[in-house]
Amino acid sequence: MTSNTTTDPSSAVHDGSGAVSGTGAASGKHLALVEDDRLNAKILRRILGRSGYEVTWFENGEALMEALEEGAFDLILLDVVLPGVDGLEVCRCIKASERHAEVPVIFITARSGSEDVVAGFEAGGADYIPKPFQASETLARVRAHLSIRQLNAEQAATIAELDSAVRSRNRLLGVTAHDLRNPLISIRGFGEMLRDGMVGELNEDQKEMAETISSAAASMLTLINDLLDLSAIDTGELNLELEKADLGELLEKTVHLYKGQAEHKRISIVTEPPETAVRCRFDCARMRQVAENLVSNALKFSSPGSCVRMTWGWREERPFFAVRDEGPGIPEAERDRLFEDYGKTSVRPTGGEKSTGLGLAICRKIVEAHDGSIEANNLPDRGCEFCVKLPRGDGVEVMVERREEQ
Repeated sequence: MTSNTTTDPSSAVHDGSGAVSGTGAASGKHLALVEDDRLNAKILRRILGRSGYEVTWFENGEALMEALEEGAFDLILLDVVLPGVDGLEVCRCIKASERHAEVPVIFITARSGSEDVVAGFEAGGADYIPKPFQASETLARVRAHLSIRQLNAEQAATIAELDSAVRSRNRLLGVTAHDLRNPLISIRGFGEMLRDGMVGELNEDQKEMAETISSAAASMLTLINDLLDLSAIDTGELNLELEKADLGELLEKTVHLYKGQAEHKRISIVTEPPETAVRCRFDCARMRQVAENLVSNALKFSSPGSCVRMTWGWREERPFFAVRDEGPGIPEAERDRLFEDYGKTSVRPTGGEKSTGLGLAICRKIVEAHDGSIEANNLPDRGCEFCVKLPRGDGVEVMVERREEQ
């Protein structure tokens, strides 16, 4: 392996192997120079050394790759035409390395055609310096890419710190919510017992107070359950238990569960099953949670006398299910709030129901954990459709079976 290291804050060029400490803003930055032409290498080392960069020179790409196995560089200047492996292939190897992929590579080349420049960028190069070298241009490009790398590193560190803080917050939130859940269940249960006269007759005022206690506890319990789900998802603790199941069977049960609530608001709720049964792999408990949330949401924003429809089948060769209502729809200017944490629109529930703003966000995260998608669209006449599409293939087995004749 042929390599020489130099830092040259003076006008002299050091061709020995010993490194001289650099000065100025570039001090401490270690560059690799791969150039088989000794005169070009000498010129570049002079330009860079005078600005305080520490430069290690290699005559071929193989020598650089050997050095990268032992150490690292802040930036690599790489000739395109080299003996043995050319610069483009060397760059591809660098970018394929997990350890050195973020190191900027600047090509040095006498080729200035657009095809050659494009080939360099496609190989992973960050920039190129044409021959013959211009000192000011060379230094400007080197400084720019070192600055970009430094900014990227600082940004990555900041993101990592924020991610750690969010995870810590979510863990604390999960623990707190879990500790509050059991007392709230008890309060709701005792409130219902009082309301229903299980511990003695109550007058009307007492019944109203018991109903208020029960209702408030139920609302708080909904919030706590949503917070627990959100914490589990955001901390990566949402473990899906995929199994092959009949999607329609799950949706029929969901609709049946909400028949009473629909009747209470004088809303009709119906299913529109396809001619074929749809069987696919999904987490039954989590997908039921999504379906229940969408049905509950539709009822919440529907007016008496309207209809909520659950339909499922195949759309774009993917299994899907959709909930349609006849409500006011989604204000176009507020569409981006729908699936965000604590996102709410200006549309208000028709029966004064409470909303945490977490339900649709949790739905989106559950569906995306299945590698599926969820979207909401206003219908032509009135109302809105929330549609969930599940994946086909890629490890998720999907089958279509003819319904057995009754």
